[in-house]
Amino acid sequence: MYDLGDIVEMKKPHPCGTNRWEITRMGADIKIKCTGCGHRIMLPRREFEKRLKKVLETKAVEPEKRN
Repeated sequence: MYDLGDIVEMKKPHPCGTNRWEITRMGADIKIKCTGCGHRIMLPRREFEKRLKKVLETKAVEPEKRN
């Protein structure tokens, strides 16, 4: 599965030549940013899941700090 901050690979590469995207927003729509040129797009979740090839890197989740 994927989460906020993960780096994913899509089925088709971006015109800039990079095929790595960072997930920057999640909800009913998912916003991703190209790691090559910085272009951002927003896709409906269903369309994103259809175009997703694999998760390349997952963001390490830090445990909450307690006082």
